Amino acid sequence: MRNLIFFMHSSLDGFAAGLKGEMNWTHVDEEMFDFVATLTNNVDIALYGRVTYEMMQSYWPTAGEQPNASKHDKEHSVWYKNVSKIVLSTTISQEGLENTTVISDQLEDNINNIKNQDGKNILIFGSPRASHSLLSYNLIDEFWLFVNPVLLGEGIPLFKNINELTKLKLIETKTFASGVIALHYEKKRN
Repeated sequence: MRNLIFFMHSSLDGFAAGLKGEMNWTHVDEEMFDFVATLTNNVDIALYGRVTYEMMQSYWPTAGEQPNASKHDKEHSVWYKNVSKIVLSTTISQEGLENTTVISDQLEDNINNIKNQDGKNILIFGSPRASHSLLSYNLIDEFWLFVNPVLLGEGIPLFKNINELTKLKLIETKTFASGVIALHYEKKRN
């Protein structure tokens, strides 16, 4: 059985993005990229909301081929091209998409069917609104929160649509030189 892992940057005051989806306040660097690569090695499905998917598609397929590509760009571009992708959207079509499945309805059943298949884990990157939908069905098994040392005051909340008490267990923490703290929680099993 696969775990669905929530991977999200957060402000200290609990926002996943600014009011217009902006994320220019997040801190990422080589140390974090190397750490995240250890997480993506255990994933064979990347899950996105439409907005994040379109952003990823506009950059990652060719990022590693650019003359000024960093080590991370080269590595993540290869991973992105090879990983199976799922997009939660009611507005884009499956037609013409490579290695990508669009889920537009029956979210709970479709995600549970995928989780029950053999394979590595599923990782949802960013995609706060899609994450809110997954949270409403209690489908997320693990949480990786990258808490940035910034207060936004307003924005898109990290958590929303939680319909039942969900107890978590802290598995590990990692503090980066930038001041970002990664918190890894898993959902407690009954």
